[in-house]
Parts: sequence; structure tokens; C-alpha cells
Amino acid sequence: MKENTATPLVAPLRHFPKIHGGQAAPGWLIEHTGRNMHALGPAPEVLAEWKSAGLTLPDLPAMRRYRLQRVRQQLRAADCDAALLYDPLNVRYATDTTNMSLWTMHNAVRYAFVSTDGPVIVFEFSDGAFLSAHSNVVDEIRPAKSLHPFYTGNRIEEISQRWAEEIVTLLNEHGRGGRRLAVDMLSLDGIRALEKKGVDLVSGQVLLEDARLVKSEDEISAMRCAVHACERNIDDMRAIFKPGVTEVALWARLQESNFKRFGEWLETRLLASGPRTNPWYQEASRKIVEAGELMAFDTDLIGPYGMCVDMSRTWLCGDGRPTPAQTDLFALACETIERNTELFRPGATLREITERLWYPSVEDYNGYTVLAHGVGLCDEYPSIFTREKWDEVGFDDVIHAGFVISVEAFVGRRSGGEGVKLEQQIIVRDAEPELLTHYPLELV
Repeated sequence: MKENTATPLVAPLRHFPKIHGGQAAPGWLIEHTGRNMHALGPAPEVLAEWKSAGLTLPDLPAMRRYRLQRVRQQLRAADCDAALLYDPLNVRYATDTTNMSLWTMHNAVRYAFVSTDGPVIVFEFSDGAFLSAHSNVVDEIRPAKSLHPFYTGNRIEEISQRWAEEIVTLLNEHGRGGRRLAVDMLSLDGIRALEKKGVDLVSGQVLLEDARLVKSEDEISAMRCAVHACERNIDDMRAIFKPGVTEVALWARLQESNFKRFGEWLETRLLASGPRTNPWYQEASRKIVEAGELMAFDTDLIGPYGMCVDMSRTWLCGDGRPTPAQTDLFALACETIERNTELFRPGATLREITERLWYPSVEDYNGYTVLAHGVGLCDEYPSIFTREKWDEVGFDDVIHAGFVISVEAFVGRRSGGEGVKLEQQIIVRDAEPELLTHYPLELV
């Protein structure tokens, strides 16, 4: 197992004076950057678990360089001068920096400017320079100008004009001779302000989704660590899985364990038992899980290094044996996963995979929204639907080695009763798909 390859804290010191006009003390930055959760890294006991499992830690500086290169490849292909990123997951991908990720998903207070051939600049929220200074791909850190009404009030037009002037200045200084800018999530005020200054806006979300598709081996190493942590979190949840426990108590244990193992958050709270398992999408409640009932969950977990672990399992509560109906549902869900996993080979198209998918009759059984989807920093492109949905929402593309895919199954009779949710995460390899999630597919 490699030693932790955290980025040296002294490397970004040249950025800090650009924030405060050269008045900041470098020692202050070293001290506070070193307290950043990314710099501190996983706890010793978590590292010990990974070492015992024979896992290799990711080379974080190399992973950051790879991701930035992927972003810039997309920008060049789209003839863009730069990208302006607000989506916290896109900012994370391009810069490996975070600041209250869930809050900033609905409060646009930080962003990144990624030049196609120039610097990477993080516009950080509320004097948070030390939260971005650990990253070796960040060239400069500036204070952000928020366009959120919470901060602008009735001065939004004035502030958005000043914000746009700074962005246009960066395009003029570091662009490729034009003003073609990729943006992902930008308010209408920001769009109008930039367009008023002659900026040609391009859909950056599409470019970033494409950039994130092919994972490097360092990203795979990070994901293996996240999967291992998630599976130990599930062990912790299983330890309290007994008749009389509530759904929300089970979910709370999973979330607590995720935090302890260097995880970051859970995207949902999808855990249900008994009659609440069918149809799917009930979230964890105060309901007590009773002996003989099925309990199903979907982790939707953002774990170590910001990597998503999206796996589902269904368990029988108590020491009894499953009913014939429960066994039948579980067998159908397992068959769906096993047969569809084999379809993901380099060169296969989404249309070909859709035509060959196996799943129980949609007339007789409730199913899941998608049969498979990409995974990285979250659930990602592409999504694969049932054949019945192709004309409405289907789209084509080609599968490549390095894609990480979650293969999904939900089976519940339309006539009623319980349901079974299963999901496995795989890596597309040249020879055959490699299973990432190894937690047993067992009902009891």
C-alpha cells in the first residue's frame, strides 16, 4: 500500500497574496491549509482497513492533473476559450477543491475559471482560500462575487455587471483570441451580463459529463477505497438489523459510518421495508422493520475522495426463511443484474445494449427508472432505459474501457406485495467487466 500522497502544503503559497493584495502571512496559510479535511486525509484506522485489504491509495496530484487534462481536451474540441464552473461536482472534478458541497449546490457562491490554455482560478467563498490551496492544479485563488439574491438583494444588476467584467477580463487575458465560454449552472442574471458583453456561451455541463466518463487508474484506486469503506459501513448497519429496528435508525448508522470512514454525504435516504418496498423510492421513515419482512436500500453514497458508491441490497429481517414469493423476486433481480452486466464491453453502443437487456415483464412487474448508468463523483452519464422507453428518452453512444457503470434491478409485482432492489458497480475493461462492489448478494 502506498503512503498517503498528499500535495505539499507549501506549493500554493504564491496564490495567497493575490487574494489580499500581498498582505497575508504565508505561515497563516500553511497552518489553515493543513487543517483542511482533504489535507488531513483519512483517519489512521481507515488507512489500516485499506492496508489490510491490500488497497493502493490514489496519487492525488496525478489524479488532479488527469482530470484537468480531460476537461481541457473537451474545451479544445468545442473550440472554447475557457470554462466557468458552478456545479460543485464539476468544480471538484476540475480542481479537487470543496467548500460546503451540499450548501453550494443550491447557493451559487463559489466557482472556478478553467482556461483552455491558461490558469485555473478558484473563486472561493468567504475568505476560504485555505480550502483550495491544497490542490496542485489551482494557479490562483480569488474572492467570489456571488450573484445569489441572498447576498445581492436589489443590487443584482450592478453586481452582475462587475462580476461579468472580471470574467471578460480573464477571457481577454487568457483566452485563445475569442470569447467562447463553457458554463454549466449559471443564473439568468449572469447569462445576460455575459451576453451583453459579447460572450458566446456553450453548454459546459455536456462537456464536463464527457470529460468525467473515462476514469484513470488513480480514480479507480480512489473508488476502490470508497467501495471498501462503503461495504464496511454496510456491515455496521447490518450489525443492528434486527426485528424492531426502525428504517431511519438503519440509515443513520450507514451515514454515521460513512462520515467516520472519510466519506462526505449520502445523496438520498432510500431505505424501505415490508410493503413500503414496492413500488420503489420510499425514503427511510419511522417504520419498524418486522421479522419476515424484506428491507431494501440504495447507498447513493459519496465516500472517500468524493467518489460515489452506488450499490443496492435487499435483506430478509429475522432468523426465518424467505417465502416462495420473496425468493422468486430475489432470483429475478439477481438474474437481471447478472445478465445485463455482461453487455458492457468496449465498442458496444447504448442502442445495442438496450436491445439486448434482460428484465422481467413490464406488464407484470414494477421496475427501476434505468437499467444502468455511469458513476464517478455522483451518478453520471450515460443512462440506459428499458426498450419500451427508447422512443421517448433513449439516446445512443459508445461504451469505452474505463467507464464505471452501475447495473440496476428492481422487481416488484404490479399486483402488490414486496419488492427487491439490487445494484452492482462495475468497471468496463477490454476483456470483461470487472466487479467493484463485492458485498454478498444474499437475501439472508
